[in-house]
Amino acid sequence: MNKPIGLLDSGVGGLTVLKAVIDCLPNESIVYIGDTKRCPYGNRSKEEIIEYTLELVQFLMDQHVKMIVIACNTATAHTLEIVKNKVDIPVIGVIEPGSEAAVRLTKSKKVGVLATVSTVDSGFYEKSILGKDESIHVKSLACPEFVEIVEKNLYETVEAKKIVEKRLESFKTGNMDTVILGCTHFPLLTPFIQERLGIEVTLIDSGALTSYEVEKVLKEFKLDAKAPVTRTIDIYTTGPEKPFRTIAQNWLQTSELNVRAISLERLKLTHD
Repeated sequence: MNKPIGLLDSGVGGLTVLKAVIDCLPNESIVYIGDTKRCPYGNRSKEEIIEYTLELVQFLMDQHVKMIVIACNTATAHTLEIVKNKVDIPVIGVIEPGSEAAVRLTKSKKVGVLATVSTVDSGFYEKSILGKDESIHVKSLACPEFVEIVEKNLYETVEAKKIVEKRLESFKTGNMDTVILGCTHFPLLTPFIQERLGIEVTLIDSGALTSYEVEKVLKEFKLDAKAPVTRTIDIYTTGPEKPFRTIAQNWLQTSELNVRAISLERLKLTHD
């Protein structure tokens, strides 16, 4: 089926998932929407997160997508089941793939989770991991500054490195051997996070792993695009177009992108 896959995120973080999907599924067209205007979701109330996510979902449904990927850990934690019950197409999130990988890879049975305040407070990762192996000890740390650094396109700067080091100085890993990057913004800070935690710690990019789940579900429901096909990659942002385009082009390294801004008013109209 040559309809597009829909991805949504609170901002630019979901581009890490988009990149993985582009690389894994070269025949698939994609519609992505990042709610930069209201980012970060990690500091929002549960009610706001649900409301905003459903607006993004309706926008994607209006684009006639064949699958929705909630490429945001915070939105996944609070809305995955809600969205599944509201639409008649497959919906997947980014938490389960990361949890499964952590359980599979840890040898010390100690796993760390770096995420937003809302994701940490939800306990969703801990529940997911312990549901697979109750002997694993999970330690979580909220890193709200990381989202802001990425949204401002400062993730490769000395300032970003200092912020990562300061936030993680209290994160005592001990013999923790696996850490989940539980926010799709965080993989853009991987070099600094890896340096601070040490090369012996395996970092899990839950967003990147999601691309394999996307491929599996597409085949399971016989929704995968059939070659030959000229794919399109349409990216929407509720914030300023230019900075979003810059980050998207730098990170995705492809000329296929069509980036444009969409107003919150239009989102609310489509949702209503």
